Amino acid sequence: MPGYYEVHCHILPGVDDGAKSMKETIRMLESYHEDGVRTIYATSHYRRGMFEPSMKDVERQFERVRKRALEIGRGITVHLGCEFHANLDMVEMLDEGLRPTMGGGRCVLTEFSHSSDLAFIRERCYALLSHGYEPIIAHAERYRELVKHPDAVQDLASMGCYIQVNAESILGQEGFGIKRFCRKLMKQDLVHFVGSDAHNMTDRKPQIGRCAEYLAKKMGRGYMEKILVENPQRIIEER
Repeated sequence: MPGYYEVHCHILPGVDDGAKSMKETIRMLESYHEDGVRTIYATSHYRRGMFEPSMKDVERQFERVRKRALEIGRGITVHLGCEFHANLDMVEMLDEGLRPTMGGGRCVLTEFSHSSDLAFIRERCYALLSHGYEPIIAHAERYRELVKHPDAVQDLASMGCYIQVNAESILGQEGFGIKRFCRKLMKQDLVHFVGSDAHNMTDRKPQIGRCAEYLAKKMGRGYMEKILVENPQRIIEER
């Protein structure tokens, strides 16, 4: 089996609230390699008024990390992405290349505020879809309205959105209620991707390996491979 994929992490040093140094980045890369991850999407934050790193800085750090990752063990392939916090200009920004999609394809890791209402989530997703982009809703289990209205997740998937949940949520580290919500989504085949959302090697470290073991035990090895390998290959890379 090909190595696992990490589709959501903050591994580029010094561009957001993720890795603070190349030394920490290297520790994260080594942890990923040990866990069997061989493809990483580096998805630094873009959020107005909070995280607005210049693309020059992002691309410079990406090249440093990409080269270093290839030197580790059998090598890890790193692609550039962005965790894009939804705003009213995001389509225009993507069209103009001001922020990257996932690996240069059509998928966009799309983040919302915890308190975003369903109307805004739907409207922003529809705007992306109608302009040829494919939203991957980042850590869907964090949004209060989706947890309160699980049927809305099905509606978003039916529109053409993809759903990503965090490994720590599946593992129960965000509480039993969130773990149960993630389990419900998985049973309904509404989880397309898992990401660790790793920021460092302390309180928000990579957990793809632990999550893979848990998923294989609870949901079956076939399901685990589907959301950690097959979906990223088919949905992101083929586009």
